[in-house]
Amino acid sequence: MGAARDIGKNILAQAPNLAPGASAMVLRKALELAIDGVGRVPGAKSTAANALQKSGSAEMAIDAVIKQHVAMAGAQGFLTNLGGLATLAVSIPANVSGVAIVQCRMVAAIAHLRGYDIEDPRVRSAILMCLLGESNAKGAVQRQELPSSALAIATAPVHDPELDNTISEKVLSNLMGQVGGKRVSVLASKRIPVVGGGVGAATDGWSTWTTGSFAKTQFINRRR
Repeated sequence: MGAARDIGKNILAQAPNLAPGASAMVLRKALELAIDGVGRVPGAKSTAANALQKSGSAEMAIDAVIKQHVAMAGAQGFLTNLGGLATLAVSIPANVSGVAIVQCRMVAAIAHLRGYDIEDPRVRSAILMCLLGESNAKGAVQRQELPSSALAIATAPVHDPELDNTISEKVLSNLMGQVGGKRVSVLASKRIPVVGGGVGAATDGWSTWTTGSFAKTQFINRRR
């Protein structure tokens, strides 16, 4: 999880100094590394293959991948939320962006297990859209800010680079909003450091579980 936290810190450290489009590009690159793997951190395909080998079926592997990443997100949430009020300003941005990277690899592994080509830019756009969460994604479609569901984007006839940028910017905006939201929601609990860690673990674990559940509904099975 150290690699994810390091990437996350770099994302949010650079974001305020960049134009919206450039900020989204920084996020996009980090999430691509999460899918492809970096250093000793395995990518989504390796993660999916390991889960499939252990479980024996794609659907059981998907459930195992979600459980694994919920645990990872929860552990990171605990570690980055320890320390009390003194670390509030720096811990939450690293935590939120790190969890997004964990969730991205999880969603990509789910898509791969369901038979999607995660090298395809359309599928990667759909993976990124899943990080918005069900309510935010559906709301963006209803407001016509996004054209359709993640499934429709993954299976669109052609890749739309402009749509890709729009999704990236929305995910980045959502991440920054979570930073502000988490500052308020865990402020009281952080007065006692260990309690704050518990809140972080529960929040990040639940967020990751709901993202995985949403991804399962979007990436319907394409394997025979």
